[in-house]
Amino acid sequence: MSTPFNKPFTIGAELEYITDAVARGHLSGDGHYTKLCHRWLEQNLGAQRALLTHSCTAALEMAAILCDIRPGDEVIMPSYTFVSTANAFVLRGGVPVFVDIRRDTLNLDESLIEAAITPKTKAIVPVHYAGVACEMDAIMALARRGGLLVVEDAAQAVLSDYRGRRPGAIGDLGCLSFHETKNVISGEGGALLVNNPALIERAEIIREKGTNRSQFFRGEVDKYTWVDIGSSFLPSELIGAFLWAQLEHAEAIIAQRRRLCAVYREALQDLADAGRLLLPQPEPEGVSGNGHMFYLFTRTAAERPALLAHLKAAGVHAVFHYVPLHASPAGRRYGRAAGPLPVTEDLAERLVRLPLYYGLAEDEARRVAAAVRQFFESR
Repeated sequence: MSTPFNKPFTIGAELEYITDAVARGHLSGDGHYTKLCHRWLEQNLGAQRALLTHSCTAALEMAAILCDIRPGDEVIMPSYTFVSTANAFVLRGGVPVFVDIRRDTLNLDESLIEAAITPKTKAIVPVHYAGVACEMDAIMALARRGGLLVVEDAAQAVLSDYRGRRPGAIGDLGCLSFHETKNVISGEGGALLVNNPALIERAEIIREKGTNRSQFFRGEVDKYTWVDIGSSFLPSELIGAFLWAQLEHAEAIIAQRRRLCAVYREALQDLADAGRLLLPQPEPEGVSGNGHMFYLFTRTAAERPALLAHLKAAGVHAVFHYVPLHASPAGRRYGRAAGPLPVTEDLAERLVRLPLYYGLAEDEARRVAAAVRQFFESR
């Protein structure tokens, strides 16, 4: 028996809606299903405006343009994140400034942000790691005092909760992912949430290749033309159709993922209590994650490859996560660290992600946990 790390899935009417989208004769984007997705995201997340994109990377690149990033502008972010978080701003000439993470959540350490701000700072990019929200109240207060924009990288945080608000809909802009490894999927796909009303009109223009096409279709102008920079950030209507079927069942998807996380924790808690391994710390008060991932930490960096090899031999595909950006060749070339990053460097070398996807049976998750247990009990 083999357990993959991730497995794409259908849950409802995905194929039916794709067939219907073809029959409707509009496949190039912003059709019936894309509009349904926009409305759902706005109503369920509380965004002022939601715009589907072909990836979260595209949403981040749109956000960098909307932040008016110019060469030399600095953008504060964690080093422990996916490359797109930084790349989007580097493409505009921006300089990622890497700040250390918190040991409890692996999120940007809000207590270190102020010291990283310089006269060149333009924006802060909190990343909601594993679907657990950053300390957004403190980040937003700091940004407002300094006149900075906040772009939430909420790729992993669809339908997480932060004190009654949804991550991605708190900052000026929020970026979501519907990649096949996320909770709610469309293969590839993402969305930009525009929460600052002053940015909505330009966001629509940038997304439509720099034209005012959206205004034209609403009857606000008598013809559309090129008015700003932009690119083709729209997904096809097929993506919207698949995604809409997933959004109809989003709560059920997340409920199952949360149950699987609880299964893993229950099966491994005694090992953590005995000091054999470390499990994720409880979520901060008022914060509720979406079951995006379950990870653990080995006691030493040397122990991790041995655990991964053991799990592979047992038919379990577990993985580590990011190589910190500040330690990467491009990170050193295009960005800089705001002081030492000891937590990032320590945890990045010891983190292991266990299989987690909708449709993973609880008994299978227990088998994965048993393989983890066998490794640690044998040492």
